[in-house]
Amino acid sequence: MPNYAYSFLNLFLRFRSASNGIWVIRRHSHLPKALYGGRHIVTMLPGSGIGPELMCAVKHVFMCGGVPVNFEEIETTSDIDCEESLNHAITSIRRNGVGIKGNIEACQVIQDVVSRNVVVRNQLDLYVNVLNCKAYPSVPSRHKDLDLILIRHNTEGEYSMIEHESVKGLVESMRITTRMNSERVARFCFEYAKNRCRKKVTSIHNKKIMTVSDGLFLSTSSEVAKEYPEIEHTDMSLNEFCMKVVTNPQQFDVLLLPNLYGNIVSHVVCGMIRGAGLISGENYGDHYAVFETGTRNAGTQIAGKNIANPVSMLNASVDMLKYLGYYFHADIIKTAIHKTINEDCIHTPDLGGKATSSDVLGNIISYVYEARMAANWPYPKPHGVKGERYSIPH
Repeated sequence: MPNYAYSFLNLFLRFRSASNGIWVIRRHSHLPKALYGGRHIVTMLPGSGIGPELMCAVKHVFMCGGVPVNFEEIETTSDIDCEESLNHAITSIRRNGVGIKGNIEACQVIQDVVSRNVVVRNQLDLYVNVLNCKAYPSVPSRHKDLDLILIRHNTEGEYSMIEHESVKGLVESMRITTRMNSERVARFCFEYAKNRCRKKVTSIHNKKIMTVSDGLFLSTSSEVAKEYPEIEHTDMSLNEFCMKVVTNPQQFDVLLLPNLYGNIVSHVVCGMIRGAGLISGENYGDHYAVFETGTRNAGTQIAGKNIANPVSMLNASVDMLKYLGYYFHADIIKTAIHKTINEDCIHTPDLGGKATSSDVLGNIISYVYEARMAANWPYPKPHGVKGERYSIPH
């Protein structure tokens, strides 16, 4: 079935009236998630670099915690010959409604191969990306009380992938900004802030240079802000924001950003709290959700060395469980992560420590196992808990 047919089926259900034979179209606000035998099916895309290691960690924690989730694992790469696996992955997420993915490293050699990560987001219309950049008390950083939410456009702007070489040596790249997408991302942002009792939203722009595109983004967010009088709305130019966020980030609460600015700012803020291995990212559309690490790094240089921090992907799995409604399981894993990082101070090299991936994962599994036993769950004892060395299988 072609891709447009799936989109049509996702929006409408047709049935024929028995009385007069008239076709009626009903709109669906939410699509049911794939659920078989009381267990959710989630698409898993390991990606490149350290992605397979991190996914293996997620599977072991879920198995230990008795989480009622099964994974449909699909290998995807940036190779030009792997279009079939990419289409299979997108179809799987459409079928299951939820996915968790590692970063698919972009091909730097062949110019015509577009980013697989962007294709996934565009095909599934995952129009918004959410990062909650909250500092961990035990991790050395200059801003230990930082708690900042980033809401980023995900499918437009410079990531529209529309560029061409007009004549030899002259390349044109188009930046797409639409009122429809600007409005729905802005509305998502204010609803997100309202539901989490946040008081301030700041729109980041470069209107002095990008007068029309950033002007549309800013005017649209200002119009939406009028519907939320309880939330303060301000705007700030990108260059001014970059200066202030590294000196006094506590003045910000929720950030609303276009696509490219959001990519840059998310890496800056995560770096301020050493959060590349800690912070998760959430991608949402009207019908699908995909969870991943916050900074979207493949980590190819440290793959297979047992030093990658598994916490960012485990936090992504916690976000996924909350999305699916498994708050009890999510809280157990979140608590295990908190105790491992903040109380036991088991830190991988990216956090200034000397622990391995196995050390972090084994400690988290120990706490998950304790919580499971306290709940009297009838599952066998997993390997690697209570002092036993736990190694990530390959």
